[in-house]
Amino acid sequence: MEDQQRLNNLVNEINVYRQQAELIQQQIEMIQTSIAEVDALFATLEDIEGKDSVEAFVPVGAGSFVKGELKSTDEIIVSIGAGLAVKKDADGAREILTGQKEELKDSMDKMLANLQQTTDIVGNLQAQAEQIAAAAQGNMTQSMG
Repeated sequence: MEDQQRLNNLVNEINVYRQQAELIQQQIEMIQTSIAEVDALFATLEDIEGKDSVEAFVPVGAGSFVKGELKSTDEIIVSIGAGLAVKKDADGAREILTGQKEELKDSMDKMLANLQQTTDIVGNLQAQAEQIAAAAQGNMTQSMG
C-alpha cells in the first residue's frame, strides 16, 4: 500500500506541474502576441513616416471602423506602461518600442526556461511513477505465481 500512496502523490504532483506548464505556455503566447503588435507598430511607423496625411480605419467600438484621415503623422503617442503615454516623433517612438520589445523577449526567454524546467520535472516524476507501477506489477505477478 505504501507504493500506491507514493504513486498517488506522484500523480498529483505531475498534474500540478502540468497545470503550471499550461499557464506558462499561455503567458508565452501572450508575450508572442505583444511582440507581434510591436512589430506591426514598427511597420505602421515606416508606412506613415514623412507623409502629410494618411487614410486609415478608425475603431469606433464593437469591432466597427470608420474611414478617416490621420492629419498629423509626425507625432506619436506611445504607451510606456502603467497607463502612461508620451508624445514622441517616429525615432523616439522606435526607441521606446525597441526597449519594450527587448523586455518582452527577455520575459519570453525566462518563460521558455521555466517551461523547460517544468517539463523536465514532469518527465522525472513520470519516470518515478512508472518505476513504482512496474515494481508493483512485478510484485503482484510474483505473489500470484
